[in-house]
Amino acid sequence: MRERLSPILAPYRRQRGALIPVLQKVQEELGYLPEEAVSEIAFFLGLSESEVYGVASFYAQFRFERQGEHTVKVCQGTACYVRGGRRILELVKRELGIEPGETTEDYGFSLERIACFGSCALAPVMVVNKTVYGRMTTAKARKTLALYRREPQVDG
Repeated sequence: MRERLSPILAPYRRQRGALIPVLQKVQEELGYLPEEAVSEIAFFLGLSESEVYGVASFYAQFRFERQGEHTVKVCQGTACYVRGGRRILELVKRELGIEPGETTEDYGFSLERIACFGSCALAPVMVVNKTVYGRMTTAKARKTLALYRREPQVDG
């Protein structure tokens, strides 16, 4: 872990005030903040592990568990909800076999329920990774998930 994180952490050695940007860069590299990474961050910045955990756990952007290769976010804001957002979320839960906040066993997908994306004109909205899919229906949601599934390719 030290070898992997050294290029990210080295410029910030003993810069306690750089904790948040360091957490962001490490999470961008690893996808989440495993225990070993928190230890390395604490060591490089001259902080205790509990200080690092305290800051990281305060902000919703930081994760301590491995996420799926693809993150599916389904908006449940008012506009999305009244236009079928609940049905979209239910379909995605069934298709993936997980609840919001969970990750599939194969680490293919993580699911999040979002309060509002601010894309009300496109309601209902589903986002996969960083791609926004608007005016979603259950049929479109099923097809969209199929685009991201790891299924064997058939030659022919």
